[in-house]
Amino acid sequence: MSEFSLEITNLVKKFGKITALDGINLTVNKGEVFGYIGPNGAGKTTTIRVLLGILKATGGNAKVFGLDAWNDAVEIHKKIAYVPGDVNLWPNLTGGEVIDLFVNLRGSHDRELRSKLISDFNLDPTKKCRTYSKGNRQKVALVAAFASDVDLYILDEPTSGLDPLMEQVFQQYVLDVKNKGKGVFLSSHIMSEVERLCDRVGIIREGELVEVGTLDELRHLTRYNIQVATEKPIEKLDTFDSVHDIIKSENGVTFNVDTDKMGAVINHLNGFGIKKLDSTPPSLEELFMKHYKKEDVS
Repeated sequence: MSEFSLEITNLVKKFGKITALDGINLTVNKGEVFGYIGPNGAGKTTTIRVLLGILKATGGNAKVFGLDAWNDAVEIHKKIAYVPGDVNLWPNLTGGEVIDLFVNLRGSHDRELRSKLISDFNLDPTKKCRTYSKGNRQKVALVAAFASDVDLYILDEPTSGLDPLMEQVFQQYVLDVKNKGKGVFLSSHIMSEVERLCDRVGIIREGELVEVGTLDELRHLTRYNIQVATEKPIEKLDTFDSVHDIIKSENGVTFNVDTDKMGAVINHLNGFGIKKLDSTPPSLEELFMKHYKKEDVS
């Protein structure tokens, strides 16, 4: 079996003249949560459909556990759980019946875990699916996924429609399966969710993967916010090309600094007697927006 939960190499998917995916390369390790982020239409769901064997790649390779996503889809589906962002269920079945159907299809059924998930997600499994709200339909899919003994979870906007409390329950179960050595491929718009859960992040834009790495690795691409108070007034701070948006006040100076040049700036500040210094790393949302604002020219 492959050392990766999934591996994508030079993946291309075209719909006629439209290129939806243009040379995607990424891997998800076992025991890793990989965050896949980008705006609507960027190619996230197309990537997932290729991985699930729903769409055939135009070029490149998509492998799950070393198996070809298109040719070996039946075998792969025995080892994965998939939760879409908009779940459609059989209207005349109860939520519990749907959960049992999905879990039994994967050949595993931990009744105790099933009961705990239903309780934790506050789901009434006796109701017909036609009576469920969007959030409750998501709960059915999530319970079925986490109750299954699989090796990879592919989650496409899985908390869509859930309230904040249920999002916390979801996040805990993701961490639980990660700690069991399972792989998780998570597409999400909720930046705080991705930031809390993901070991690595891939940012996709217009079908191209523009950045991949840990949050620490990606943060070199942007700026820290610095708030500093010194014994003597700071001079010549504006001579640094790496320093931006300087604001002076009675309490000190606030500015942004390019992450990879921060050491030189701190050394300069030391010459004025630092009394207090706070640095705030860029959030995932700031990293994300960097890639979608840089070409916004009206």
